[in-house]
This record gives sequence, structure tokens and C-alpha cells, in this order.
Amino acid sequence: MRTTLIITICLLSLFAMGVSCSEDSKDCSSTEEQIQKPLNPNGDSELALLMRAMFDEAQRIKKQIANNEPVTLTLDHDKILTAHATEPEKAASEEYKAFAAAYLQTIKSLETASQAQIIDVYDGMVNNCMTCHKALCPGPMVRIKKLQ
Repeated sequence: MRTTLIITICLLSLFAMGVSCSEDSKDCSSTEEQIQKPLNPNGDSELALLMRAMFDEAQRIKKQIANNEPVTLTLDHDKILTAHATEPEKAASEEYKAFAAAYLQTIKSLETASQAQIIDVYDGMVNNCMTCHKALCPGPMVRIKKLQ
């Protein structure tokens, strides 16, 4: 009886440690891991995953602005120029590169904008997204409108 009790306690302890360790790993997710979550069953391009992460960051920034909090950027937005696209010929076009450069300029402005300028700069960033997607890839426009 005593041996059975000891074995049961040991097994319960091991189970409890296993559960607690697996829960810790779920909470720890870096920006890179957030970018790597594909939604499409056939896989997503690196650029599509990056833009989803950019959308999530823009939602967070919108909340920071609404709460008069400092704006923080966590993504490497420069990857917009080098990430592999679903349609590489579009991302290689001069038109895409110009839109990407305009977007990156608004990101730099967002980092240095004063509280008085921040809303206008944020709106400019969202407008840059809309303009590019109108010209090259209209699918995400419905989602981007939610950032306004």
C-alpha cells in the first residue's frame, strides 16, 4: 500500500511538471515565431506572413495612440524589401519598391513623431498600405480599413 502511494505521488509530480513546462513554452513567442504562422493550407509566402505581423503591430500601435502611450515598433519592417513574395514579379517591380520605400519612410516618421503629429503619421502609414494594395494586391484592403 505504501509503495503504491509513493509511486502515485511520483507520477502525479511528474505529470504536474510536464503540464507546467508545456504551458510555459506556449506563452513564450518571439516576433519571429509570430511571423512564421501560416494560415493557408498550401503555405504562405514570407512577405504574406510579414504583412500579417505588420497588421498586428499596426493594431497594437493604434491602441497605443488611443491610450496616449508611447508607440513601440518590434518588427524589422525593412524585410518588406527582401521577403519572398507569393508573386515575386510584383515584389520585384519598381512600383512595389516605391510603395515599400514610402511605407518605410512613414515607419521612420512614426518612430520620431511628436504626440501632436502621431495620429497624422499613423494615418499616413495606413494610407500607404491602402494605396499599395489598391495597385498590386487588393485582397487585404478590407482588413487594412480596420486600421483606420
